[in-house]
Amino acid sequence: MDDAGALRTELADHLLGAGVLHESRWLKAFRAVPRHEFLPRFYRQLPGGDWERITARHPDWLELVYADRVWVTQFDGDDTVTGGTPTCSSSMPTIMAIMLEALEVHNGQTVLEVGTGTGYNAALLCHAMGSANVTTIDVDRNISQRAQERLRRNGFFPTCVLTDGALGHPERAPYDRLLATCSVATIPPAWLVQVRRGGLVVTTLHRPIGAGLVLIVSNGDGTGEGRVLAEDGRFMPMRAHARPPALAGSGTFERRTTAVPLDTVVNPASPAEFFSGIALPGVAAGQDWLAHPDGSWVHHHGSHVDQGGPRRLWDLAEQAVIDWRDLGKPRRNQFGIEVGPDGQFLTLGELHWHL
Repeated sequence: MDDAGALRTELADHLLGAGVLHESRWLKAFRAVPRHEFLPRFYRQLPGGDWERITARHPDWLELVYADRVWVTQFDGDDTVTGGTPTCSSSMPTIMAIMLEALEVHNGQTVLEVGTGTGYNAALLCHAMGSANVTTIDVDRNISQRAQERLRRNGFFPTCVLTDGALGHPERAPYDRLLATCSVATIPPAWLVQVRRGGLVVTTLHRPIGAGLVLIVSNGDGTGEGRVLAEDGRFMPMRAHARPPALAGSGTFERRTTAVPLDTVVNPASPAEFFSGIALPGVAAGQDWLAHPDGSWVHHHGSHVDQGGPRRLWDLAEQAVIDWRDLGKPRRNQFGIEVGPDGQFLTLGELHWHL
C-alpha cells in the first residue's frame, strides 16, 4: 500500500472509531476515494491570521490532506488570491461522514448534491451509489470545470451542472435524496419539489448564532418536516444566502455588570447556543462582541458589558438564557423544522419560530 492509501485507511478508521461512520458503503468509499486528487492545493491559516498556500511541493501536503480538517480552496470567488473571505473549501471529513450517513441511501436511489466544490464529496457519492445516480451542481464555472476534470480522471462520471444551487436541477428530478454542502438561510422550495415524497434533504442552516445540520423529509410539493441533528456542522453559505457582516459598533453606550459568559450564548459547544440563535435572529458574534445590522451592539468584557444602538442586545441575550433554562435546557436535536405554505419554522413542541 502506498503512502496515500495508508493515510486513506487511517482516516477511514478514525471516522469509524469516532462513531460517525456505520454503513460499509461509506467506509469503503472513504478508504478508496483519493482525497489528495481533489486537493492539489489549499490554504492553511497561520496563528497570526495570515494564510499559507499548501501544494504537493509542501513536505506535509499529503498528511494534511488526510487530516480530519476542513481546508479552504478559494477566497472571494477568486482562485488567484490568498486571503479574504473563504468561498470554497473541502469539508471536514467528520462532517461529510455525518451528512452522508444521514442520507440513509439504498441501492438504486438517486441523489442531487448542491455545491460540487472540489468534487471529493461527489466522488464519495459516486463510489457508494454509482455515477449514474449522482447529479452535482455548482454556481462557480471554474470550480465546476475543475471538479469535473478531477472526477473523470479518477473514474467518476456524475452529471455535473453549472447552475444556481437554489434552483436545483429539475431536468433529472425527482431525486430520492438531496445533500447540500453549502448552508442556507431558508430551505429553497425547489429542493422540496424535486425530491420525491418521502425523500430526504440534508443541509445546514446559515445562522450567525446557532447554525447546524438539519434533516427534512420531503412531501414532494415544496413542503416538508424534519429535525435538527445532534451533530454540529457549519458550512459556507450559498452565495445568494450570504449576509453582509454586522460589525461591533461604537458611540453612546450603557455599561452594566453581567454574570453570563459570552460563550454561553455564542460558543457552538454551549448547549444554549442553538436556542440563543433563535432568540437573537440576525445577530452576529465576534471574539468579544455581538452586533445586529440595525446598529445594536454589545462589547463583552467578562464581568461587565457595554451595549448601544436602538436595542439592548445583551438584555435580550440574558433573557434567552433564562428562557432556555425555563424550557428545560433543550439541546439542538430536540428542535424540529417545518417548511410549509405559510413559512418555514424551527419548532419545539408547540412553539414555533420563523427561520
